[in-house]
Amino acid sequence: MIFLTFLTAIALSSVAAYYSVIGLAAIFPGSFWPIIIMGSVLECAKLVTVSWLYRNWKVTHFGMKSYLTVSTIILMLITSMGIFGFLSKAHLEHSSDTAPLVNKIEILDEKIKTEKENIDANRKILKQYDEIVDQTMGRTTDEKGSDKAQAIRRSQQKDRSRILQEIQQSQSTVAGYTEERAPLSNELKKTEADVGPIKYIAALLYSQTVDADILDKAVRLVILLIIVVFDPLAVLLLIAANSSLVENKRPKQAVKETQMNSDIPVCGPK
Repeated sequence: MIFLTFLTAIALSSVAAYYSVIGLAAIFPGSFWPIIIMGSVLECAKLVTVSWLYRNWKVTHFGMKSYLTVSTIILMLITSMGIFGFLSKAHLEHSSDTAPLVNKIEILDEKIKTEKENIDANRKILKQYDEIVDQTMGRTTDEKGSDKAQAIRRSQQKDRSRILQEIQQSQSTVAGYTEERAPLSNELKKTEADVGPIKYIAALLYSQTVDADILDKAVRLVILLIIVVFDPLAVLLLIAANSSLVENKRPKQAVKETQMNSDIPVCGPK
């Protein structure tokens, strides 16, 4: 069990160190390799400090003990900050993949909306033309009224042909935009499927329509929860492993002391 505890602590610390170092490098991209080296050394120093402090806590000077303790806490915060940067970067990269698709689809939707409004406007004009003819026919019952209505329709014929042609062009344009939009929409759905679980979490936590802001809040909350149990758990497991090692050595030392005491000759009157 001691070995398993120690192995788990090292595994957690190693993964946390990796995420932290990569995250810190993302926060300071201008000095990638120096940050990698500095972060790696600090992570190793943190683990050594924790182990050394535990084993020498009672014999260490108060000032040194205080400084090492504060340094360990600060290093844990830096590790947590690096993990936050790493996971946030992963989320932002995914969001940046969907942003161009969303923008293209929004532009196409706006164009489709405009063309449909043009179609509705032209159909409304045709309806008005029909109403004029119908009103002319309704005002009279003789042949002159019918001839007048026919004359009005003939005078409208040129405009009617133009409007019908514009409607056909708009319908063809809408069809083209819709065909262009379809593969983009399918690709966006595939990309959004990757964030499906976090959407359910966001809906559960905030009980409202999940938009981009709500999704980002849910992602930040999940990242914070991961941070709370990541590096602190690794440090505590390392302390627990050291504690178990110390406790495991005590019975052996007690046996040795007992044996040594039994070997000491008893001096006294015979």
